[in-house]
Amino acid sequence: MGCGSCSTGGCTPAGCKSNGTCLTNGCSKLDVYDWLSHMDMPTNYKPFNVVEVKFKGSRKDFYINHENVYLEMGELVVVETATGGYDIGHISLTGELVRMQIKKKHLKLEDIVKKIIRKATPADADKWKAAKDLEWETMHKARTLALSLGLSMKLSDVDYQGDKTKATFYYTAEGRVDFRELIKKMAESFRIRIEMRQIGMRQEASRLGGLGSCGRELCCSTWLTDFKTVSTSAARYQNLSLNTLKLAGQCGKLKCCLNYELDTYMDALRDIPDDVDKLETIKGMARLQKTDIFKKLMWFSYPNEESWIPLDIKRVREIQQMNKQGEKPEDLKDEAVEIEPAAVAKILDYENVVGQDSITRLDEKSNKKKKKRGGKNRNRQENNGAQAQAGGPSERDRDVVKAKPQDAPARQQPNKQQQPNKQQPAAADQQNKPADQQSKKAHGPRHFRRNRNNNRPKSNE
Repeated sequence: MGCGSCSTGGCTPAGCKSNGTCLTNGCSKLDVYDWLSHMDMPTNYKPFNVVEVKFKGSRKDFYINHENVYLEMGELVVVETATGGYDIGHISLTGELVRMQIKKKHLKLEDIVKKIIRKATPADADKWKAAKDLEWETMHKARTLALSLGLSMKLSDVDYQGDKTKATFYYTAEGRVDFRELIKKMAESFRIRIEMRQIGMRQEASRLGGLGSCGRELCCSTWLTDFKTVSTSAARYQNLSLNTLKLAGQCGKLKCCLNYELDTYMDALRDIPDDVDKLETIKGMARLQKTDIFKKLMWFSYPNEESWIPLDIKRVREIQQMNKQGEKPEDLKDEAVEIEPAAVAKILDYENVVGQDSITRLDEKSNKKKKKRGGKNRNRQENNGAQAQAGGPSERDRDVVKAKPQDAPARQQPNKQQQPNKQQPAAADQQNKPADQQSKKAHGPRHFRRNRNNNRPKSNE
């Protein structure tokens, strides 16, 4: 239900397919969950007649339910606009939480004058979807017109009104832009009323959405509503490297998450002594290299030495006080804190679940098959090598011996006669041969295989 108001404009949920209740693709953009919605209200309780309506992107507004129509979160409603006509949005909040949201945004009930006209009908929904389908094409045509006029502005998004009579263009620019000629051309091309609205970089990222360096959706497009200023001092207090590429977010500004843990670091820095850049000892001057805020350790090193010496902050204060009184310790190494070695990472049973298998894992199966097929050949080669070392003939030599009929034993001659040969005598001559030779001919191959090992020449020991 709520997916029509996401930044991509009327898409279906990309994740769980639960009609807009998932956290993917901006379906739950800046939602507020009513944990007390299942509780029964008192008997004389009068429902709060102001509701919160959500539109495309992060735009929300409050409307009066003057007819006290029963509305639930996610319903599509038709509301009034300040410039005439009507717009269509989703109910994002009802009940007493709306009163708290009004108070949070420093608004007054007297300032809320726009009303809810009715629940959206199928005809209203079809017209609203048709208007949303035009946004992509309209934005690209408007960008082409802006480039043709040479305007230094970036059109980031366009939002059609529900009745398809007005379009609001959101753009970012470094300074003021004279877009009067652009509005004339867009009005002639699109035949609608045009409104140009300049937004900041953070608001642009909030409307478009995206993924941060942490791998999650941007905070500004999911739950963050207040954009507080972020300075580089927040990175200094947290001992972060002042690298603009790492500290900047999708909007090009410093990440809002730099402020999340800043208070914790500020509380921990109260125990760290100030202005301790160096300590004087009898051995020499030791300079500060690193400070571990939460472990309350400070690392010092002597000139021309690579090793760092960890000291407790209490001892650092004492040495600092000694230096002020003109006293110096002998060597900081005698007062170094013993640091336990890092624990060896335990190898988990499921480490290969996330795709950490070896690249050659598919070759192992084929190698096993090859081993089974070539097992006999390998054993034969090993036997040949053993015989060669013992002085016996190899398999190649045995083949040569077999090829010479004069060196072969007499009982192998019938086997030689079994081979087809053009010079072999006729069938009549074969019938005149003794019976014992004919029987050997009939059983020659089996007799040869059975006595093959017995016919091999023995090695001379």
